[in-house]
Amino acid sequence: MFSQLKEDINCVFERDPSARNMFDVFTTYPGVHAVLMHRLSHKLWGWGLKWLARIFSNFARWVTGIEIHPGAIIGRRFFIDHGMGVVIGETAIIGDDCTLYHGVTLGGTTWNKGKRHPTLGDNVVVGAGAKILGPIFIGHGGRIGSNAVVLKEVPADSTVVGVPGRIVSQITEKDKNREHIARKMGFDAYGSTNDMPDPVAKAINCMLDHIHVMDHEMQVMYKTIEKMGGETKGLEIEELEDCEIIPAVIEERDNKS
Repeated sequence: MFSQLKEDINCVFERDPSARNMFDVFTTYPGVHAVLMHRLSHKLWGWGLKWLARIFSNFARWVTGIEIHPGAIIGRRFFIDHGMGVVIGETAIIGDDCTLYHGVTLGGTTWNKGKRHPTLGDNVVVGAGAKILGPIFIGHGGRIGSNAVVLKEVPADSTVVGVPGRIVSQITEKDKNREHIARKMGFDAYGSTNDMPDPVAKAINCMLDHIHVMDHEMQVMYKTIEKMGGETKGLEIEELEDCEIIPAVIEERDNKS
């Protein structure tokens, strides 16, 4: 219970740059309060104390402006930013590391009993005012744009915008490789999307692709050396402390040429 509480608070620092310290987050963030109170009301719901669970969830709604049915299933490190007006229905299921912004509705489209609310995979982000309706599945890593109305299932690593929601982009395997290499080197791959016309972004994408191939070849070389009895300790890529070092190296090279 306490480990989950710590996770719910710590995840805020990764997704909200205005978060200052744990005490500040624990005492002033309504999204955190709503999640913590839901975890208790969900326990009561599971124990069969459904009236008490509803009373507690109604109190949480009154205090935070966020309505989460005690029957909803929520994964770890769930964060609701701002939160006012968020509604999560009874049969909704939310995976790990998901983020919702204010005005989001995970609602149903039928009055029949049974599964009638959405299921969100892991690492899903839902923008402000978005509506996801019906027993549909939003794939892992999905991104739902602000004010979108989603009525159909969304594949993993896809971005959906508009009314009705339509898929506008999907992360490819090459994009994932770029992000992995960028994180390994210690900087943000701001040029990791295919639709950016910025020539600097294009140059960094090419560099990341090249480094990915080199990294794979080096790993094969390490394994071969180890099989032959050699040591490869210290040959791994170290993280860079300054994320601007790569553009700086490129600029220096261009000046010399």
